[in-house]
Amino acid sequence: MDFNEESIKEHKRLGGAIDIKSKAPLDTKKALSVFYTPGVAACCQEIAKDPKKVNELTWRKNTIAIITDGSAVLGLGDIGPKASLPVMEGKSAIFKEFGDVNAVPICLDTKDTEEIIRFSKLIEPCFGGINLEDISAPRCFEIEKRLKEELKIPVFHDDQHGTAIVTLAGIKNALKVANKNLSETKIVFSGAGAGGIATAKLLICAGAKHLVMCDSRGAIYEGRENLNSAKEKMAKYNLNNEKGSLQEALVGADIFIGVSAPDLLKAEDIAKMAENAIVFAMANPVPEIMPDEAKKGGALVVATGRSDFPNQVNNALCFPGLFRGILDLGAEKFTNEMFIAVAEALADMVSNPQAENIMPPLFDKNVGTKVAEAVKNI
Repeated sequence: MDFNEESIKEHKRLGGAIDIKSKAPLDTKKALSVFYTPGVAACCQEIAKDPKKVNELTWRKNTIAIITDGSAVLGLGDIGPKASLPVMEGKSAIFKEFGDVNAVPICLDTKDTEEIIRFSKLIEPCFGGINLEDISAPRCFEIEKRLKEELKIPVFHDDQHGTAIVTLAGIKNALKVANKNLSETKIVFSGAGAGGIATAKLLICAGAKHLVMCDSRGAIYEGRENLNSAKEKMAKYNLNNEKGSLQEALVGADIFIGVSAPDLLKAEDIAKMAENAIVFAMANPVPEIMPDEAKKGGALVVATGRSDFPNQVNNALCFPGLFRGILDLGAEKFTNEMFIAVAEALADMVSNPQAENIMPPLFDKNVGTKVAEAVKNI
């Protein structure tokens, strides 16, 4: 099946992927009087007296905003707000289907950091949380940081933390298959943007000690010129201060994590990694190296972001349940402890990890529930 052609056909037929429907049928005068005028005025007055009642009397407690500027859409890049809307609609549908969370896509026609922050603050009365999506680095770091400081609702940047959580879950099970310990491995990253930096940070929180991050100029090391602040912090985990290309950094590495660009590696590059190498090539739609090529190079476990290969690393495994959990909990902020607990819960859902079975299936109805429970139990 040509999924591109089918997607255009179905979106055109349906007029997009999502809709808003009334919870109550407005088919009588009584119903209209209860849910609109005059009865709804009583709800307004209750909230005016006690603003916290907005979460009891409206959809706010179970509704989040998906905010993007369309500057870093996965696999497509800077395509702008209008072109990013189909992705945000799809994200909204996943939130509802797998977490029963209402999610409203909001695509902003600005790349100004301060404008995005101000807009997000102004809509806080309507929403119980904010999911930042597809905003380019390094602006996304500042936007998330400021909003977490200045809002009293949870803020989550899925490109950072969703990617980090599902990657950590997969890495945990891949290490079981390879019989290796996270703290003793050498991990090489391709991609030092939002997803790469956040994944590296979460792996460090989980016990990783030796990471070599590579960007388009090669290995990131202490003393390299023109590093932004996020990359400077990562440079100290390059324990041997390795320099050179991605291919050179891979020599002797136990784990490769790619969140960058297609077709960067060949089988001979993987062959230079340590025995029982783990390869997470997650660029979409074309990974840094195709699974068969990685296997040809001797990789034991290979994961991608694609659904047509084993071991799909899909953020949809975590973000619906993550928001379900924090909205139920009524907490104002996500924490690294929550993220690690969710990764562990996802990993534990695979009872007997194998080389081609390290991730729980996306359509397992227990996934959202298990993730939500992990958040609420912190």
